Amino acid sequence: MAQLIDGRALARALDAKTAAAVAEMAAAGLPRPGLAVVLLGDDPASQIYVRRKIAACREVGIRSFEHRLPAATTQDALLTLIARLNADPEVHGILCQVPLPPHIDQRMILGAIDPAKDVDGFHPVNVGRLSTGTGGIVPCTPLGVMMLIDTVAGDLTGMNAVVIGKSNIVGKPIAMLLLEREATVTVTHIHTANLPAITREADIIVAAAGAPDLVRGSWVKPGAIIIDVGISRIRGEDGRERLVGDVAFAEMDHAGAVSPVPGGVGPMTIACLLSNTVKAARIIADPQPAGSDTEDEDEWQDVPGRSLFADS
Repeated sequence: MAQLIDGRALARALDAKTAAAVAEMAAAGLPRPGLAVVLLGDDPASQIYVRRKIAACREVGIRSFEHRLPAATTQDALLTLIARLNADPEVHGILCQVPLPPHIDQRMILGAIDPAKDVDGFHPVNVGRLSTGTGGIVPCTPLGVMMLIDTVAGDLTGMNAVVIGKSNIVGKPIAMLLLEREATVTVTHIHTANLPAITREADIIVAAAGAPDLVRGSWVKPGAIIIDVGISRIRGEDGRERLVGDVAFAEMDHAGAVSPVPGGVGPMTIACLLSNTVKAARIIADPQPAGSDTEDEDEWQDVPGRSLFADS
């Protein structure tokens, strides 16, 4: 029987550390971390995500600033808001909920956010720092994935890792984090030939394709670690909708460990968002000279996740 990787329990543990860090900052006379969330339009899924993030902020003591804008908001108006949030000393993190409406250039908006306040880790500066192993803010979902892996595997040196999906938001950052931990990484995508043969050689599989039940039991060797990032809503034979991941969960008894959907990566994404907001507030409160060795080393140590739970 595969070990279940409980993302909800790990998220609660991380939230407790985040809440303690917020209280410590307040006791030291530092500003309470503040997260600004920007939402355009009334997409139902985005509305749910924003509500969850705002509620999570409240639970750990982070101040939240919610900006709900009409879907017809112009790009210039959105850029003006981003500039105002960049300059606001009470805002330490800025999250612009994606996807944005078609008339908005998403890359331009994400690139306009101050990298120091980019708690999603999507700004080119943070992407560059991640790719070179020099700190910065790491995207929330990939960071959560690494923390989940760390609950069942310590040293990843030399392990074969397969990442299914090459998106800028999930697949590529996860590959870079795994490389930083000295794993041997293969990134696959829709044009990859003979994917099952590739995954059968993997010690770690991170499935982030958004394809329900893509990874079958026959694709997985005994003892492998499976992290399921995908989430899709499907209708069963009984007519009821249910959430499923990219992994055929019922076929994974022979795996070493597997994260469920729901209850795996999802809770960790929000918990890492809150942790990133505290990290951003600390950096803003006590900035190091750009490119200093101390900054790079200290900031990078928290990225894989083990150090966050070393004293748990």
